[in-house]
Amino acid sequence: MAQHTAIIQSLLDTDLYKFTMLQVILHQFPQAHGVYEFRCRNNDQTVYPLAEIQTELEQELDSLCQLQFTQSELDYLRSLRFIKSDFVDYLELFQLKRRFVKVGTDSEGRLNIRVEGPMIQAMFFEIYILAIVNELYFRRLETPEVLAEGERRLQAKAALLQELAASQNPADPPFLISDFGTRRRYTLAWQEHVIKTLYAAVPEVMRGTSNVYLAKKLGITPIGTMAHEFLQAFQALDVRLRDFQKAALESWVREYRGDLGIALTDVVGMDAFLRDFDLYFAKLFDGLRHDSGDPYAWGDKAYAHYKKLKIDSRTKMLTFSDGLDIEKSWALHQYFKNRFKTSFGIGTNLTNDLGHTTLNIVLKLVECNGQSVAKLSDSPGKTMTDNDTFLAYLRQVFQVPAPE
Repeated sequence: MAQHTAIIQSLLDTDLYKFTMLQVILHQFPQAHGVYEFRCRNNDQTVYPLAEIQTELEQELDSLCQLQFTQSELDYLRSLRFIKSDFVDYLELFQLKRRFVKVGTDSEGRLNIRVEGPMIQAMFFEIYILAIVNELYFRRLETPEVLAEGERRLQAKAALLQELAASQNPADPPFLISDFGTRRRYTLAWQEHVIKTLYAAVPEVMRGTSNVYLAKKLGITPIGTMAHEFLQAFQALDVRLRDFQKAALESWVREYRGDLGIALTDVVGMDAFLRDFDLYFAKLFDGLRHDSGDPYAWGDKAYAHYKKLKIDSRTKMLTFSDGLDIEKSWALHQYFKNRFKTSFGIGTNLTNDLGHTTLNIVLKLVECNGQSVAKLSDSPGKTMTDNDTFLAYLRQVFQVPAPE
């Protein structure tokens, strides 16, 4: 019988923000407890029901929970200036526990995954699980034709980036993109091939990857700060609900003291975020990340906010990361380049653009410390909670009207 090769071969094969968030949780809220739920937002578009991969998924999870960090991986993490040595000491002993993940299926062929346990464990499962589900699903659809189409599209992207880089005015802020595609990638090998290809074509544009394993392997910059789950957890962490965003940003500042200064704005919508993002935070943070809603309207609001606070917006960075491709990124760069520095995290369109309909899958924090938490996204389809009563209360507290 052929030896099973696990999809996740290294615990570094995840996004940088898992480490940066985990460090804060370990130092400041080590007792926090979380529940994460899996959703496929486009179940009706899958070629076959995700339930069919359950057995393979369970096997992959068993393998994942045997991994530990190697010495060279720990040394690499220690070399990142914002990672503290006691956190690396903790990771040296770290192993994911299989008992925190339950996998099941329902009668309609949907896959159910629930991760429940201490946040310092539960938070770490997300990217691995999503990457595994993707890879298992697409493995059955792979043909030489699919790979040839992926290669054709990749070469077209490299050519387009070279063309755009050549047309860039040297006096303008640089056009910068990063790979944010670990969770929805076709395979790890494909993700690596994409990064290498684009980095070779336009090293001045391709600035890094969110994937720590590939950043280490390829000698490029790992990129990332915080995700929604970090801010959402504060909805249940002993602060008044109205103050959860300020508490989250404050604890981030306490941990990183000026490093990793890109704040995520869409946990309860941009308007509610800006009400909390006062002069103190606006000066402390290097910029903002967009992840839902109209990016132009969002950036214009950010500009008006900095202007009102008498901060020169050209010193600030807008990072866009919502459903981007190269064309959209370039258009946004052109629109904002005279007012902001910009950067673009492109995910699925880089790492899983081979002609198939991609899976729109997420593994989201729905409870912390026994309380519901939620995200009131600027895109209605991205709102996710198990508790409509809490959602209504959150809307009321932050004056966010329910979508039409």
